[in-house]
Amino acid sequence: MFSTLTLLFVYLSLGVPAGIFGMPYSMLVGSVDRLYRIAMWIANAGVRAAGIRIELSGTENVPAGRACIFMCNHVSNLDPPVVLPLIPGRSSVLLKKELMGIPILGRAMRMGKFVPVERGGRREAAQASVQAASEALREGLHMLVFPEGTRSKDGRLSAFKKGPFFLAMETGATVIPVAISGTEKMMQKGSWAITPGVVRLQMLRAIEPAEFVTREDLLRAVRERIAEALPEEMKPLE
Repeated sequence: MFSTLTLLFVYLSLGVPAGIFGMPYSMLVGSVDRLYRIAMWIANAGVRAAGIRIELSGTENVPAGRACIFMCNHVSNLDPPVVLPLIPGRSSVLLKKELMGIPILGRAMRMGKFVPVERGGRREAAQASVQAASEALREGLHMLVFPEGTRSKDGRLSAFKKGPFFLAMETGATVIPVAISGTEKMMQKGSWAITPGVVRLQMLRAIEPAEFVTREDLLRAVRERIAEALPEEMKPLE
């Protein structure tokens, strides 16, 4: 549990003051860019303080000056703080609506245009989430999405939800498939204990939604590319 406590100490000791002082400043200047950079530095610092090393590859696959949708497999609660700081520029995230209720953090995420999603929610709520994500992309923000919708139970790539691919087809935003491995062994589902180790994060070749007739075709292409990049024990069984 030492690594877990170390990560929490970094996040609380740095994150709370950053939020308390950074949010009023951001409202005063009308921009959250500086607060976002500080938050990403803190997120990365916490991960590294917990003994997690990251092997990053494929950044050359991210087109410069273009808002993209990063679609990543999801195996651990460590995935967001590992992945998000490594995406160049500023990003929004599709995340569980409940997270917006966290004091200070929830307010900061709303200011950063993070997009809440209701699990199994109403059609109107889903449409509102897609609209908010589309607006973020139009403003030049990247979007980080975990298309499985929740963490994999066994580390293997599971089925994808269709919503993110509707967003991609509607906006035409370039999709960057992302394969992450290693975090499934560091913080397993149902546990808060962190085991230090090495994360392998691969940003794969870009996929253009305009090249596909249906969102189902796009979904299959993205899922196959991620599956190919994962180690054998994380590939889907089907």
